[in-house]
Amino acid sequence: MRSDYVLYTIAIIFFVLTAIIVSPFVSQAELERNLSVVATAVLGILFIGLGYLQRPKNPEIEVLEPAPTLVAITEETEVAAETAPTVTALTEVKGIGEKRAEQLKGLDINSTEKLAEASAKNLARKLKISLKITAKWIENAKKLTEKP
Repeated sequence: MRSDYVLYTIAIIFFVLTAIIVSPFVSQAELERNLSVVATAVLGILFIGLGYLQRPKNPEIEVLEPAPTLVAITEETEVAAETAPTVTALTEVKGIGEKRAEQLKGLDINSTEKLAEASAKNLARKLKISLKITAKWIENAKKLTEKP
């Protein structure tokens, strides 16, 4: 369950408590002195604000994608896989995680080979990170691509 829904529910509970406290049996003089009315109303507003802050920022992210289908591997695809050059994943480069690999893929750098050929200065500028970090990535990618 999303946390913003829980906070909205708590806010509704506080507003119901406020309505119960402000019943027709309470006189206006008692109502003005009654701190519980103000407290429950303020708590209700507070929980609405907290629920608003906890809502998902991009509701499109919650859309579930269908699971990939399995494809049987034939002898032809096995031979093609053996003759194709090996492409190393970006996450195998020291210092690059899943999120950073996605950012690099957005810059059309899909493999360590492309990363090894990239410019550290351009990468640093486009990703808005340190030049030292991108230089280390490129150095590590070159080491990975040199391996037989």
